[in-house]
Amino acid sequence: MLIGNVGKDPDVRYFEADQAVAQLRLATTERGYTLQNGTQVPDRTEWHNLVFYRSLAKLVEQYVHKGDKLYVEGKIRNRSYDDQNGQRRYVTEIIVDNMELLSPKPQNAGEAQPEAEKPASTPTQESGQDSELPF
Repeated sequence: MLIGNVGKDPDVRYFEADQAVAQLRLATTERGYTLQNGTQVPDRTEWHNLVFYRSLAKLVEQYVHKGDKLYVEGKIRNRSYDDQNGQRRYVTEIIVDNMELLSPKPQNAGEAQPEAEKPASTPTQESGQDSELPF
């Protein structure tokens, strides 16, 4: 399981019979600290390649954007390929099985009601869909 921030908007591709695959990079940060002797240990950020398949990929396409905070669970997969120069490249990916969007929902600019007074299923202005996310 990982909790981190999305580095850029997902790359989503469709193939045979409306099947989708989405890829994105997730940054996780281990906070820095100070040792007893006063030595400063800086923050350490790691970047992870995430891969989503089928319906989860479609949800990522619709709801996940650069900067969003995600919780993901999945399996680690290592693979290799030959680049354009014939060099062998190695990639480690997380094949995501479960995801939760941790970023708060954006407030619609045209709605002046406080959150507690809004109806339970207010349509968003842009998409006309319910404001509740399906995950």
